[in-house]
Amino acid sequence: MADNQATLTVDGKDYQLPITEGTLGPSVIDVAAFQKAGYWTYDPGFMATAPVESKITFIDGGKGELLHRGYPIDQLANNAEYLEVAYALIHGDLPNAEQKADFYEKIRKHMGVHDQLRKFFEGFRRDAHPMAIMVGVVGALSAFYHENLDISNEEHREITAIRLIAKMPTLAAMSYKYSKGEPFMYPRNDFNYAENFLYMMFATPADVNYKTNDVITRAMDKIFTLHADHEQNASTSTVRLAGSTGANPYACIAAGIAALWGPSHGGANEAVLEMLDEIGSVENVPEFMEKVKSREVKLMGFGHRVYKNFDPRAQVMKETCDEVLGALGINDPKLELAMALEKIALEDPFFVERNLYPNVDFYSGIILKAIGIPTSMFTVIFSLARTSGWISHWLEMHSTPFKIGRPRQLYTGETHRDFVKVEDRK
Repeated sequence: MADNQATLTVDGKDYQLPITEGTLGPSVIDVAAFQKAGYWTYDPGFMATAPVESKITFIDGGKGELLHRGYPIDQLANNAEYLEVAYALIHGDLPNAEQKADFYEKIRKHMGVHDQLRKFFEGFRRDAHPMAIMVGVVGALSAFYHENLDISNEEHREITAIRLIAKMPTLAAMSYKYSKGEPFMYPRNDFNYAENFLYMMFATPADVNYKTNDVITRAMDKIFTLHADHEQNASTSTVRLAGSTGANPYACIAAGIAALWGPSHGGANEAVLEMLDEIGSVENVPEFMEKVKSREVKLMGFGHRVYKNFDPRAQVMKETCDEVLGALGINDPKLELAMALEKIALEDPFFVERNLYPNVDFYSGIILKAIGIPTSMFTVIFSLARTSGWISHWLEMHSTPFKIGRPRQLYTGETHRDFVKVEDRK
């Protein structure tokens, strides 16, 4: 490796592979010359592949570091509001006072949804999973705002980003209200983003003086911030791949929601509560953890594919979890069970040595349950929060030249063979 190049030697011939340095993280080798040599790279799960260049989010899994536009996640979660973080993800810097006021006003203006969208909900069964509803109604937004869908127009892209971030809490709450058979509640101009979501979730038309608990409102806002973006994860990569075809942004975000629905991705905090149900009681925790050690069962909400140390979001979420449980004074056996799991994972050498620390999904699931949000809504809330990250990546992609995504494959199927008529097939 010399002059910032690596050399690939195939059949005695050398191919030069340029090495590109990022501002942080590992250097990247441009492997375009592989194709000239008649080869493709093979990287299951994209563990060492960087298909995009981005300035939005950086993760150092070894250090347990997460930066949004250079700002550490703990500083953002403890000092900024979610919409400030959303602004930074989109524009590159935290807003000044004037920019913040303008952005917040735009969000408030667009939180409502077209009244005809109500009829879309009536097409779903009452027991439909809220994520199934979200995939449908978010994708359907393109039918209502088709006048601003020129993706080559910067103003169209910006207003679409505003609309998506603004309408997600409304649509998420509507999916919950529909499953409950309760009337939809519409956003109020005197409530902030997190307050409006909680109001639309839990208030009824009779609650004329409805007010949210400040501790819960702050916790909800932090949950949004801690889930806002996470670099090139499965759902973000899905949004970018769909966006590379020129698909409209509502369809791209709907694709991201579909990818997030998987239990190995956005469904992880829901899986935590399901695991607690299976354990049953605190008395069963030691036996369960022994089964984890012998790989008989899987421990959900602990460890992370990217973070080889402590998930930096988890520490903030743990503090928030303690605040919420303390403020609500909840005596829930399932929450007691979760704390017993946490204690063992933080103290038992087996888990400590393997860095199986509680991650953000573990604590966020506990908080959401304490607030009174059903497990079926956990991933919906994740998608609500992650929309700011998804649309930021979509905007970044469309602000520079890009190619349609087209991964290759290692083919291991049948070689060429001739067609055989059905009467001659054995």
